[in-house]
Amino acid sequence: MPRVVTISASYGAHGDEIAHRVAERLDLPFLDRAIPASMAQQLAQSGEIGESLDEPAPRRWERIIMGFANATTPMGPNQLPTAEIETPERFRKANEAKLRDIAESTGGVILGRAGMAVLGDRPDVLCVRLDGPVEERIAQAVAKGLDEASARKDQRAVDRARDAYARVFFNVRQDDPRLYHLVLDATALSVEASIDIITRAAGDRFGEDY
Repeated sequence: MPRVVTISASYGAHGDEIAHRVAERLDLPFLDRAIPASMAQQLAQSGEIGESLDEPAPRRWERIIMGFANATTPMGPNQLPTAEIETPERFRKANEAKLRDIAESTGGVILGRAGMAVLGDRPDVLCVRLDGPVEERIAQAVAKGLDEASARKDQRAVDRARDAYARVFFNVRQDDPRLYHLVLDATALSVEASIDIITRAAGDRFGEDY
């Protein structure tokens, strides 16, 4: 039976590192975010995200779609191509189809993409949220070599864009604990401890010993 772990992570919560290493530990393919952090920063800083969330759904969808389509950040092999984001419905359906294909075939560790909203009702899926107090998350970004002013700016932009992605396309809030089987404060726990906890939770969920 395919096994899937979805991981939603706020800025500075070590989402990329933890997700990659959980995939290695569980010997599962890794699927990255649909919208890279660099694109999220660009969209939020352009003003498209903030304005769109105060408008009726059709209009805000249009604005965010335009932002995605006009973003200049190159998209990696795991990102959805521009052809798939011409309309909100195509974007959502393309993302859902990719996630469901993974759940039905190889399984995998999925970072972002509102995986908890798309696959959370399946018994072969573990949904995880990595979060923590804002100041502590900023401190973790600074500890990795980023200056504090840039970290604060990036935190606001990235969290804002990721929240918009989940709310606009999937009508969920990323910080809703009901969407997850496991919520971790990734500022109070080390990366190693977080990986161990997620791995053990996956074993319990899937009835396997890791």
